[in-house]
Amino acid sequence: MDIKVRIVANANEMDIVRDIRHRVFIVEQNVPQHVEVDQFEESAKYLLATLDGQFVGTARWRKTTKGIKLERFAVLQEKRTYGVGRALVEFILEQVINEAVVYLHAQDHVISFYKKFGFQTIGDHFYEGGISHQEMVWKQA
Repeated sequence: MDIKVRIVANANEMDIVRDIRHRVFIVEQNVPQHVEVDQFEESAKYLLATLDGQFVGTARWRKTTKGIKLERFAVLQEKRTYGVGRALVEFILEQVINEAVVYLHAQDHVISFYKKFGFQTIGDHFYEGGISHQEMVWKQA
């Protein structure tokens, strides 16, 4: 399996990002579209992941008043056991390695996944898009 991750370079790739997010968040997880598509669509930086040349995953990051927020990690359901999510996280962390604060809001079922990269949970659980999350902050080794 050949996994490649890159920064989105053009409008056609952004259409692919939107399609993956729509399939994962809106169709599969029933997140309302007005929650999934937000006011940060134009200001965030996006990634696309391919598996054997097929577009299968995406993520984004953006600057906030707290630091750099990683978000919208999405891998097509049928491609989740191949390491695509890991490749996305590793790539994005390389991009933000010099930032003082890097954080994300993890869905409960993937908290243990993010802990493998050095993220630590903080605060209480909360709901976004009808799904339980917890904030996590990256602690570099």
